[in-house]
This record gives sequence, C-alpha cells and structure tokens, in this order.
Amino acid sequence: MSAARRILDRVPRPEDFTSAVHDERVVARVGVWFGAAIVILFVTGLVSHLHQNPVWWLPFGPEPAWAYRVTQGLHVAAGFACVPLLLAKLYAVYPRLFVRPVVTGWRHGLERASVGLLVAATVFQVVTGVLNVFQLYVFGFGFTRVHYATSWIVFGAVLVHVGVQLPAVVRGLASGGDLSGSGVRGGHAVPRGGTVPQGGADDVGPRGSDEAQTTRRGFLGAVAVATLTLTALTLGQTWRPLRPVALLAPRDPEAGPQGLAVNKTARGAGVVEAATDPGWALELVGPGGAVRLSRDDLLALDQHEAVLPIACVEGWSATARWGGVRVRDLAALAGGRPDDPVHVQSLQARGSYRESDLPGAYVAHEDTLLALRLDGEDLALDHGFPARIIAPNRPGVLQTKWVARLVVGGAA
Repeated sequence: MSAARRILDRVPRPEDFTSAVHDERVVARVGVWFGAAIVILFVTGLVSHLHQNPVWWLPFGPEPAWAYRVTQGLHVAAGFACVPLLLAKLYAVYPRLFVRPVVTGWRHGLERASVGLLVAATVFQVVTGVLNVFQLYVFGFGFTRVHYATSWIVFGAVLVHVGVQLPAVVRGLASGGDLSGSGVRGGHAVPRGGTVPQGGADDVGPRGSDEAQTTRRGFLGAVAVATLTLTALTLGQTWRPLRPVALLAPRDPEAGPQGLAVNKTARGAGVVEAATDPGWALELVGPGGAVRLSRDDLLALDQHEAVLPIACVEGWSATARWGGVRVRDLAALAGGRPDDPVHVQSLQARGSYRESDLPGAYVAHEDTLLALRLDGEDLALDHGFPARIIAPNRPGVLQTKWVARLVVGGAA
C-alpha cells in the first residue's frame, strides 16, 4: 500500500462525525439565521454606499431624519452578529470537507466553489468591518471601495449557495420546530451519492436519540444566545436604552467635547491654524456672484435650531441641538433658488471627505443648517468650528466640518 493511500485512509469521512450538531436540521437553521444577517448587511451597506455615491434613479431625501442612524446601526449590529453565526455555521458543516470523491459532478463542484468563495469573502468582510468600526486601519487599501466590492461577491456567493442547497434547506426546515430524530433523513451526514444507513431514516443510532435532540437544541440555543448577547452588548452605541449594557461597543457616542463623540479631530485634519484664524470668512459663491461672510456676519443672519442625530458609518450615533443658518437662506443670498444643490468645501486640505454635495431636497429642508452652535454653545473646534454642515438623514462623513466654501447651483 502506497504512503499516499495510507494517508488517505486516515482522513475521516463525513459519516465518521456522529455529533448531532452536524445534523442537516441544525445546518439549515443556522444557515437561515446567517443568511438573514448577510441580507441585512448587504441592504444597509448598499444604502450607506448610495448616500455617499448617489445615483439619479434612486435619490435619498432628508426624511425621515433618523433613517440613516437606524440603517447604519443595523449594519454594524448585523456585522457583529455574523461573528458567532459564521463560526457556528462552519462548525456545523465542516465534516463535509472530507467527502470523497472531492467533486462528484458539476453541481457538487459549483457548490464547493461557491462555499469556498463565500467563506473567504465573508471572513474578509467581517474582519475588516470590525477593524473599521474600531478604526484600526491596518490594511493597506481603501476600506470603503474594497468593502463595497466584496459585498457583491458575498451576496452573489450566497445566492449560488442557496440555489444549490435549497432542497437540503427545505428538508432541514420541513419539521418546523421539531428537532427530534424523525423526518429529515435522520440528520445523517450522508455524502453526495451516498445512502441512508440500513434501517431507515429514523434508525441512525445516536442522532435519532433523545440525547441527540437535546444536543441539537442546546447548540442552536447557545448560538442564538451568543448572537443576541453580542448584538446587545454593541447596539447601545446606536440605541440609547441599551447604552448601559453596551460593554463591547467600540465608541461611547456621548464621550467627547460638548457631550458628543468625535471621529476626526481638528489636529488630525490639519486645520487648527486655519479654523482659529480671526480672519476666517465663509466664501459663498452662487449665480449672483461671490460674497465673503465672517462668523459675526453669519451670526447676524436669521438663526434656527434643529434637533438632529449625528450618525457615523462606524455605527454610533447621538442626538444634539444644533443652531445656525439655514443653507437654503444662504443659497438665496447667493442668488440661487432655495432648492439648488450646494457643493461644500472644507478647510481640510486632504482626505476623502473634505468636500461633499448637498442635493436640492436637503438644501430646501428647514433643518439643514450651516451650524455655528451646539447645544447653545459655540461649536467646539473638533466639532467643526467655525462652521459645519448638519442635515437630517445623512452620514456623519458627509456632515462636513470646518466649512470654507459653499458653491450654489453649480456656480464656478
């Protein structure tokens, strides 16, 4: 007997794994939970991407004001939930790695390829997503673009995997809440092309016993508890009622100057000198020409207040009371219409978000402000002094700080 043959004989087969945790019913249920989390991640991630990279045929508006804080909070919560769900799914199905022959046909080959791609892409998304939430940029690529592109790979691989595995999923869920030994081929890990052990679907040894039923339910219960607990311990950065138990939340939304968290400081943005220059003035450019407004000039205009959340792409959010000048009033002052789009430029010299665009629907909204004050006080330097944008239903990265220039209606 050759050495290769002896090694191959030592490799286990799927039927060698007798734990009820590897039952088809367990795999189906964990798969459904994991698939639901992936769908939530994909949809909410797409919403965030389209906010930052809008398309004409699917515009987002300023209402409801809380929408982005909810979708991004769900996105980050679902990402954390994927950690135990992914581990549970991999543990439940890993005996299938040992099926022989490795590929039994095109359908099996497609299934194995889609699983490999799905696992690799999902692990990449979860790991880099968690690192991004904690602002640990140890990877040498632009997170936003790569994360978005990989999300399509994950979603496509999920669709292929579900299409291939749909019969097994239906079988696994056919018993409803019944995790007893009857019904689903005994849950036996039969390799493709294999047969159910002689004696029928219910006569499969330990997997049909009360002990196996307890094992299946215990495993699923543990996965559910771990997922819900991890979600609860992080969701408090978005949902205030859970804030006291947000022990694993990467950010306290109220820890920062003026009781509000900060992602990028003025020093980090390199704007301290320019933002504190007594000669600072907003350059307002529009169809009627250009005008420069000092902070005192802005404070002399009609002032308005808006209670709005600041919602960050990392999932945290907090509500504050902002005061300043309505952007639509500034658009009119520059000779534009109250619903003309406005291009915003920051004092920040470099960075992906040093500029942003306010679509006309946002400009026209009464709560879209060039904010000068926060909770009744002048803006702190790290919150955008001397002036910043605040608008409803808008990612925090687009709420441009340290505003230097507003261009109304596409004016040069």
